[in-house]
Amino acid sequence: MIFKLERRVDDSRWMAYLSPILAGALTLITGSILFWALDKDPLQTLYTFFIAPVSDLYGWTELGVKAAPIMLCALGLAVCYRGKVWNIGAEGQLLFGALVGGAVALQFLESDSAFALPLVLLAGALAGMAWAAIPALLKTHFNTNEILTTIMLNYIALNLLLFSVHGPLKDPGGFNFPESALFTEAVTLPLLLEDSRMHIGILFALFALVAVWVLLSKTFVGFQIKVLGLDTRAAHFAGFKERRLVWLALLLSGALAGLAGVCEVSGPIGQLVPQVSPGYGYAAIIVAFLGRLHPVGILLSSMLMALIYIGGELVQIELNLPLALTGLFQGMLLFFLLACDVLIVYRIRLNPRFSTMRKPSPEALVNGADAKLSTHSQ
Repeated sequence: MIFKLERRVDDSRWMAYLSPILAGALTLITGSILFWALDKDPLQTLYTFFIAPVSDLYGWTELGVKAAPIMLCALGLAVCYRGKVWNIGAEGQLLFGALVGGAVALQFLESDSAFALPLVLLAGALAGMAWAAIPALLKTHFNTNEILTTIMLNYIALNLLLFSVHGPLKDPGGFNFPESALFTEAVTLPLLLEDSRMHIGILFALFALVAVWVLLSKTFVGFQIKVLGLDTRAAHFAGFKERRLVWLALLLSGALAGLAGVCEVSGPIGQLVPQVSPGYGYAAIIVAFLGRLHPVGILLSSMLMALIYIGGELVQIELNLPLALTGLFQGMLLFFLLACDVLIVYRIRLNPRFSTMRKPSPEALVNGADAKLSTHSQ
């Protein structure tokens, strides 16, 4: 190998911030090559993917609609990941929150009570919290790996949702389509702008952003979570209660994901359907790491991820490209982010073996000079 990785004495702070930018640039370059291979103009396709969706006010409102659930899930995941609690179950917590919140909303089809919407939102958040409590219980009492349990619970939540919309919650007057009845206005999130789909869910996301920032940066509990993530032994030595922190992180993450789910069904969707989420919970994992587990970074990266979702739909309509490009761009972004993150801990150096092969040694130079002198003397 011409180059080798050499471990840094200290992690590079510059690379920690430069890595997401570098990953984004590499994603764009690779995407351009892919578009060229598909016989599409790379510049025109990238424009359609990333610029055209936000070229008017309606596009920006759609960006907010898509970014809100991603941001809510990513903020909860950031709290978990700061404490090295590897919650991969935001998708399941979102779906279960949507299911329970939607079920509560269906109880108010003939009511216009002012308490209906708060009850629906509370039910969704509590449902997500309860779904996250399962891996919390298994981890703290049986030392079960939370990665496995949260992933498996995603599929259970999805199948519970599918069962419900095909069975007990299916609209009797819906011509046998797998969906619930439409929610009434009493349980529908108010819109922020007319002629748009932007609802107050984006305000919930921004409030959660501030709350998570305060929790992680200004409170002793946030300090405990960060110490737990940096060094478990140090946290134990300091008397921090690991079990309590694990419960706190997972319950908070579940509540935010559940809130995201119920905001989807009581917002832009307006009913329970099989496809509540196109993968927001999984995309939130990328967003959390792309934003460096910081609320401000998560705000920016969630907007980028929302743009990828909207752009993927637009290139499918205008350029006849497959919708799978959305998942492809997400995958490339995660791949390049993980690859670039290596440079935070390691630096690239020229391999000494290669350099010695290309450069003559001092002994060889001396011998060569002696040989030339002897030749001239003869």
